[in-house]
Amino acid sequence: MADMDTAPSRPDPSPYDAVLLVSFGGPEAPEHVVPFLENVTRGRGIPRERLEQVGEHYFRFGGRSPINDQNRAFLTAIREDFAGAGLDLPVYWGNRNWDPYLSDAMGQMRDDGVTRAACFLTSAYSSYSGCRQYRENLAEASADVEGAPRLDRLRHYFNHPGFVESYVDATLAALADLPEHARDGANLVFVTHSVPDSMNDRSGPHGSAYVGQHRSVVAEITDRVRQETGRRHPQQLVYCSRSGSPESAWLEPDVNDHLESLAKSGVPGVVVVPVGFVSDHMEVLWDLDTEALGTADRLGLPAARAATPGIDPRFVAVVRELLLERAAAERGEQPDRRTVGSLNATADRCPRGCCVNPRGPVPAVGGAE
Repeated sequence: MADMDTAPSRPDPSPYDAVLLVSFGGPEAPEHVVPFLENVTRGRGIPRERLEQVGEHYFRFGGRSPINDQNRAFLTAIREDFAGAGLDLPVYWGNRNWDPYLSDAMGQMRDDGVTRAACFLTSAYSSYSGCRQYRENLAEASADVEGAPRLDRLRHYFNHPGFVESYVDATLAALADLPEHARDGANLVFVTHSVPDSMNDRSGPHGSAYVGQHRSVVAEITDRVRQETGRRHPQQLVYCSRSGSPESAWLEPDVNDHLESLAKSGVPGVVVVPVGFVSDHMEVLWDLDTEALGTADRLGLPAARAATPGIDPRFVAVVRELLLERAAAERGEQPDRRTVGSLNATADRCPRGCCVNPRGPVPAVGGAE
């Protein structure tokens, strides 16, 4: 029998008694597509005919987004990781825009006796749409459910080793998939979701955090790839999924325009790295695998796409590590906050004025408001 004094201690998640996986959501049948898009664009006055046009991307994949299945797999992986680490804590799941909705998750947690939950967002970076809007939706869902548990948002994880290292290996694997003649001189094309310039300007407590965080991650991955291959591949951060009016300024260049430029300059090949996304949801399947790789094929430009983290065990473990880190901080301890790259760990609670809502103040959880 093991000596009681030398037996490993069980991880302590207190004061938390649950984790909530918070995601965007997506349609799971053709008849869900337009209602889902109506949820996403509520309050913007977009005509139904326009939503049907946008929904064509989903209809080409049978009217079903892959995101909910990916979240189910991620949820299972988190629970298995917790169990393997001796962490006995329930994990719930709620979406902003489709079933299971956040309000449903709130009601279930309340009925199960949960009093305080840590929230893991499937969005790694600072911005209004990637953080503040989630916090607003959580506040709204909590207000709709009497007796809902207290919610804390876990910190951003764009620079957590478990997120970055999965991308390093995925980039190396994609380089290996290129034809040999295209490999050594290949460019790394890092892609994330475009947002309005004004949203980036207001991201983070001091502005421009969205782009700054991405650039830090891009530099770290590029350097790690150099350490493994002995070559420093040229890299660029580019954008996809622009959805605003032509008159408004959004982050550029678009990935397809960038591929055109690379082909004209004689680049032998490219690796497309979807560094802004945690799984292969619709932006990856349509904007990158369909449109961007289609552009590369038309140009005769050899291209390979790096995998997203998905259920890579290192990424799955990020949830547990951030939970235990935050729990220790809430107990008054000084936890080790693991990061890589040029930026420090972001704050547990979003500072006042961080990623402000352009339409005015709205209640949000997990901040200093």
